[in-house]
Amino acid sequence: MNNSSVNFTSPESSTNSTTQFIGLGESLEICMHCINFLVGLPTHSYIAWLIITGTGSGVASEFFILNLSVCEIVNCLNSLSCILVKFIWFSYLTILTEFLIGLVVTGRPLFQCLICVERYLAVVHPVTFLKFKTLRKRVICCTVVWIITLGSCFYCMCPKVSDYISEVFFSLQFLLFLSIQLFCLVAVLRALKQTGPGERGRERGEENPMKRRAFRLISITIVSIIIIYAPFTISGFSLILTQHYIQELFSFGLFCNVLACFVQPVLYLNRVGKFSWLEVLLNRINMIH
Repeated sequence: MNNSSVNFTSPESSTNSTTQFIGLGESLEICMHCINFLVGLPTHSYIAWLIITGTGSGVASEFFILNLSVCEIVNCLNSLSCILVKFIWFSYLTILTEFLIGLVVTGRPLFQCLICVERYLAVVHPVTFLKFKTLRKRVICCTVVWIITLGSCFYCMCPKVSDYISEVFFSLQFLLFLSIQLFCLVAVLRALKQTGPGERGRERGEENPMKRRAFRLISITIVSIIIIYAPFTISGFSLILTQHYIQELFSFGLFCNVLACFVQPVLYLNRVGKFSWLEVLLNRINMIH
């Protein structure tokens, strides 16, 4: 969020921190930024390399995931920049850090929305999906998202007319992105639960294994998205209503955000056969239920 980003990057807070004890919230922040950089950077770089080299379903079908991975790579570099600015006091990186915040608050959610809408169309409106699945139209969508994200980056870098207005804007933006993704994914779950033309006579134990696996993966995605966006949204509205920045609440939101963002990369690597042990684990969990 905006005020939290200012708290991250303002030279004044960096200077004052030289004489202040680093509390639990700030300690958690630096741990999460370190994890995001050390684990996220190689993970998302590996995913981008797999897509480009054609290990998965090809660049065309996974173009949204590729752009999301590029966005996440830059976000990982932003975590390094945040550490240097706040905890090592490289204040000259403040402008870069504020600029890259736009990727976190706008770029990542928009690309995740594109992926969710794509899944929604593929399952609920397959005919419409066939019209928009070409690489050319995917490139157009991603270009629009990058332009919007660039505008958000410049907005985060420029001096704000009102911190209150910025908080309202970013909080409503997170709430909108969360709503879009939940609507698409819940609609996919409903469609997967419906009985297909050749499945009416099947018993529950003979449920289509592909539909059962897709239902499980979509459910995991819904939980991860709620964990990513709900704490930050609550933190933003709390700041708006109380006019008081709660360091611990933001640090908890960052903790949830960083850890939950690793769910989708793990699921993708499992899908392309890099985490075969995870599939075995999920199957065992499914057998228990």
